Amino acid sequence: MTPLLPALSAFLLTLSLAAPAAALDPTQLPPQSRSVVQEPARGAHQPPVPRAAKLLEPALHLPKSQTPGVLRVALTFDACMGEVDQRILSVLLSERIPATIFVTARWLRRNPQTLALFKAHPELFELENHGENHVPAVDQPMQIYGIAAAGSPQAVEQEVAGGASAMQAAGVDRPHWFRGATAKYDVSAMMQIRAMGFRIAGYSVNGDGGSLLGAALSEKHIANARDGDVVLAHINQPTHAAGEGVARGILALKRRGATFVRLSDVPDLSDETLTH
Repeated sequence: MTPLLPALSAFLLTLSLAAPAAALDPTQLPPQSRSVVQEPARGAHQPPVPRAAKLLEPALHLPKSQTPGVLRVALTFDACMGEVDQRILSVLLSERIPATIFVTARWLRRNPQTLALFKAHPELFELENHGENHVPAVDQPMQIYGIAAAGSPQAVEQEVAGGASAMQAAGVDRPHWFRGATAKYDVSAMMQIRAMGFRIAGYSVNGDGGSLLGAALSEKHIANARDGDVVLAHINQPTHAAGEGVARGILALKRRGATFVRLSDVPDLSDETLTH
């Protein structure tokens, strides 16, 4: 042991006893000992705390019809997980109403028979990407409606690419549209998704409030859709009251003379409107 260390230890003990609440001043140490306590670099500061991401809920509208009295509506349904709501599906089939269905890899694995039915009716149904595990496509850690977001660009990529890969593995054409869980994103994640080759599917009418509305209110929201609206509802909650109202709302729209289209039926449909 060098002679310096016992002396330094005794000196530090003396300082701590004399002024225990004071910060140690390196200038009070002997010159040969000042390197033991480093001064902060001049101008040094703590890195700023990242601000919470601003979440966007993109809107999507069809181009307005140029013909007075024409009512054109796109019905889009999320199949997040769980099963299929036959109340809605039977109306789409029996009334020959086309729709765009956003499916997750989780839903595909659980519903091979319904997937086969969708594939058997390409004139009615187009399938698009709802992600791999129904994880919100936000690249910062947070909770959205109680669901943990992806939390990083790598996780956003996995959610988007994993959903598309599962669809192609199930024999579905490569999707062109993506709608994330909760339909909320931050700007950087939206840019990333577009760079991956997907358009982001917003909406203009929330038909069933995440399948949590009652039947009467779901029916009213959908039945009152206007020309150019893109309706969002859920087709995977057969036990929820909302599904009954969604089915009735679709029939009400048909009685109003609505023309139903899928997203792929509208050439050059843009997703450039960012906020809802």
